[in-house]
Amino acid sequence: MGIKILQQPKSRKQKTEAYKLFAKASDMGNLKAMEKMADALLFGNFGMQNITAAIQLYESLAKEGSYKAQNALIYYTFGSAGGSMISQMILGYRYLSGIGVLQNCEAALSHYKKVADYIADKLEKSEGVPVEKVRLTERPENLSSNSEILDWDIYQYYKFLAERGDVQIQVSLGQLHLIGRKGLDQDYYKALYYFLKAAKAGSANAMAFIGKMYLEGNVAAPQNNATAFKYFSMAANKGNAIGLHGLGLLYFYGKGVPVNYAEALKYFQKAAEKGWPDAQFQLGFMYYCNLLDFSLYIQLYKGVCELGHWTEKFLTAYFAYKNGDIDSSLVQYALLAEMGYEVAQSNSAFILESKKAKILEKEKMYPMALLLWNRAAIQGNAFARVKIGDYHYYGYGTKKDYQTAAAHYSIAANKHHSAQAMFNLAYMYEHGLGIAKVIVLVIIQRSNAISKIITKYPGAKFINLAIS
Repeated sequence: MGIKILQQPKSRKQKTEAYKLFAKASDMGNLKAMEKMADALLFGNFGMQNITAAIQLYESLAKEGSYKAQNALIYYTFGSAGGSMISQMILGYRYLSGIGVLQNCEAALSHYKKVADYIADKLEKSEGVPVEKVRLTERPENLSSNSEILDWDIYQYYKFLAERGDVQIQVSLGQLHLIGRKGLDQDYYKALYYFLKAAKAGSANAMAFIGKMYLEGNVAAPQNNATAFKYFSMAANKGNAIGLHGLGLLYFYGKGVPVNYAEALKYFQKAAEKGWPDAQFQLGFMYYCNLLDFSLYIQLYKGVCELGHWTEKFLTAYFAYKNGDIDSSLVQYALLAEMGYEVAQSNSAFILESKKAKILEKEKMYPMALLLWNRAAIQGNAFARVKIGDYHYYGYGTKKDYQTAAAHYSIAANKHHSAQAMFNLAYMYEHGLGIAKVIVLVIIQRSNAISKIITKYPGAKFINLAIS
């Protein structure tokens, strides 16, 4: 009963009721209920965080063979074998980055592909909805609406706007009816109705969705490759990623056109460049089959994997942080960080650096934050790279080391054109802090961002003159 409640659109009250049912079932020894309770205790769902109790429950579950309980530390492999997608992602990231294991791209690919196949199937059925990943270092006060059920009065208002010609609302209603979300029933006729209205007004998204409906076939739009090609082409001509991906599929599978892998690759690449996850998966699959650039298609699969339903924890972690439940937020971000999400690594480090968490000893916070900043920096986060420099400069979580600090500032300046890093290097030279003059000169001469330094730090003007 508890699982059934959670599978339907639900309010916080309904979720709480579900967990009460899980608690009763857990006391009776039900494994699935015990897993849900362990998760609730670990992540602090509904203010019930108790990490000690969670660990005890996980240990008990592990003895019973629960793959969810085997997600911890050395049990990742067993969890992966048992079918856990989260364990697959963690192992994929560890093999890709060489964390705790020898770096092995083939092993990383194997784990990422299993998750990517799972996610691609969900995306194909339109079951996956991207979740906003908020950076705590750039925290907005307002998130986009993520209500699970569309209020009936709002729905009626949206219908009114759609009939008045609001193209964006037409496309949104078409999508909701196409897959049956936000409490609305799946209705292909209504979906096609709204998509056709929007397409007539020039919406590339609507054209692409019409193409998708005819490609897959349903009661309102019987399968028709020619019609699918027509609408995908109309959308693709406007640069729409869904339309480009659709044309790629037609050429890849030879639906209504001769099989042409070169054309398919061309369209998948264009759609992938625009960030369309289905295209990234197809592109990764083509590289995988042809054994081309290993690192490229691992990253493509990793990008698809990061669209899994577990990304909902980005929202629950953010709201926990916003509501002052720092420990619950940290645990959730830490799990996502283990799975390889750079944003979660940065957010975990940010929380640890603030020393507001109570679940970790304070002397361990800076070293752990440094580890996470480093992982985020390796994935291309310029802010994290500067942070590593700061930690070595001030001796946070490590010994003071000006040369290592300068090395990280140099990477941030050269690779990411970070104005902060350039200023830090100039400051270190000016004060004789273990940095050669030539390094500062090279960085400033090569950078077109010196104006950013002067604008942001007026004091940098005399430094610039002093070393020119």
